[in-house]
Amino acid sequence: MPNEPKTQAKTPRVFSGIQPSGQLTIGNYLGAIRNWVAGQFKSDPIFCVVNQHAITVRIDPNELRRNTLHVAAAYIAAGIDPRHSIVFVQSDVTEHTELTWILNTITYYGELHRMTQFKDKTSKLKQDAISAGLLNYPVLMAADILLYQADQVPVGEDQKQHVELCRDIAIRFNHHFGETFVVPEPVIAKVGKRIMALDDPTRKMAKSSDNPGSYILLTDEPDTIRKKIRKAVTDSGSEVVYDPKHKPALANLLTIYSLFSDEEIPAVQERYVGKGYGAFKTDLAEAVVAGLAPLQARMAELMESAELTSVLTEGADRARVIARKTMDAVNDRVGMNWK
Repeated sequence: MPNEPKTQAKTPRVFSGIQPSGQLTIGNYLGAIRNWVAGQFKSDPIFCVVNQHAITVRIDPNELRRNTLHVAAAYIAAGIDPRHSIVFVQSDVTEHTELTWILNTITYYGELHRMTQFKDKTSKLKQDAISAGLLNYPVLMAADILLYQADQVPVGEDQKQHVELCRDIAIRFNHHFGETFVVPEPVIAKVGKRIMALDDPTRKMAKSSDNPGSYILLTDEPDTIRKKIRKAVTDSGSEVVYDPKHKPALANLLTIYSLFSDEEIPAVQERYVGKGYGAFKTDLAEAVVAGLAPLQARMAELMESAELTSVLTEGADRARVIARKTMDAVNDRVGMNWK
């Protein structure tokens, strides 16, 4: 018998996003955006600036607008190609909130209340100061993902629980109303998945930190970067060795060095045998400065031109076509299309 033609594997659709709650750090870049860039042509990618997530806490409207453009500019400057990848702002596609309401009706309070991030964010708040938005954040995230029938969702470890809830919601909806949603898989980067704070290697580097010395912004000036790295905490001793258990601060700095220099950690270690932390930190700072320079230049260019607005407008148009198709199917399944 003649050989049967092989079925070509489906290109996975990937969805991910970053909320513009503040300016981006090298943690966002190394842990997320750089990995998106590397894998974009192996997938059918959709990258969103999830600005509706950013208003679960109070933020000045003008700051939110600036941050939204800043995040979008970082995507493009880092190498996301809008001719291939869809890049858009969440609030430009109203289907996100439309689907969120329907998913809210099949999501249980207990599921949301058990979310680790919800517990962390509300642990220091009085009950009457906790917004419904903080509780329902994972449902909006589920809508973001399911709206585009995403197969894969690149996330940090701290967001994995939310994707697992998204999977539960998709399976529950499909069970009650018929097959509608793809059940997505979380994808966690093996390298750079958790860039830690410069002042505390037990905490993830976060733009929301009260201590500016704990993070490096993508837009930090070279001298600011040098100062922050010079003041970064290190571990006891002086040997430059990658040992996450006994030397977590140094392991974090070595990871940053490796990613910015595109060198393996063992090669970096070898270079600093007998040299101590001072020489290592000086060179690390220069590696970060050099690595961010072209990104900063391109971001500045995008922020001053009409190109970014054009990219985001076109991206929203492309996203809306997919979103509307899903939303029409959902409305039909649950009985909203009554005519």
